[in-house]
Amino acid sequence: MLDWPTAAPAVTAAFVASTVEVTEAFTIVLAVASVRGWRPALTGALAGLVLLAIVVAALGPVLNLVPLNALQIVVGVLLLLFGLGWLRKAVLRAAGLMALHDEDAIYQREAARIHGDTKSGAAADGVAAMASFQAVLLEGLEVVFIVLAVGAPRAGRPSLMLPASLGALAAFIVVMAVGLLIRKPLALVPENTLKFGVGVMLSAFGVFWTSEGIRAPWPGDDWALFGLAAAFLIVALALVALARPRKAVLAS
Repeated sequence: MLDWPTAAPAVTAAFVASTVEVTEAFTIVLAVASVRGWRPALTGALAGLVLLAIVVAALGPVLNLVPLNALQIVVGVLLLLFGLGWLRKAVLRAAGLMALHDEDAIYQREAARIHGDTKSGAAADGVAAMASFQAVLLEGLEVVFIVLAVGAPRAGRPSLMLPASLGALAAFIVVMAVGLLIRKPLALVPENTLKFGVGVMLSAFGVFWTSEGIRAPWPGDDWALFGLAAAFLIVALALVALARPRKAVLAS
């Protein structure tokens, strides 16, 4: 049985990151539904989920063939790059140097694009379903990568795949339940704040997994993740503070 300090980081990272990705996918699916109705929107979304399930089923046996240390190094580096990418954009948005992610604007843009691409009849429904399929598949692949990364097994430790998967599933259920209830873009979700947090957590996981892959121990073992996350958070907040004056200088 997993203890809380071991499972909590994986569950939290998977839940928060998946909330962001599911929100973005739901916005596009909702835009499709507003133009062509729920049938093509849900058909495309379901097809995307089925393909994701196939990808996950295929990746499991492949990962078991990769040496553990090599897997940790590859996943750690990719996770660090992925997390730093999120953190970079979140810092720029928090500093006012990049526009905030606006789900309402994305909804309007996607609805207009789908409406412009469609004519009528079965062909129009096919185009709409494909837009929904692509949104679910692309955002879902990011969720799959995050779950595989934070849930990857470690030497002498159980796999965290189940806790990470439960975190992602919980995010899917929460976002879909709220979204279907209000049937509006989830613009009130503090997405940039979530991305800030996810960037910090994924970057911390990336450094931690990479060090384990090269067999460099951390003091405190799993508790070191919280220290790494705190360090990334402090640096990121400092960068936000330093970047804000630059905006004023550029504006003058």
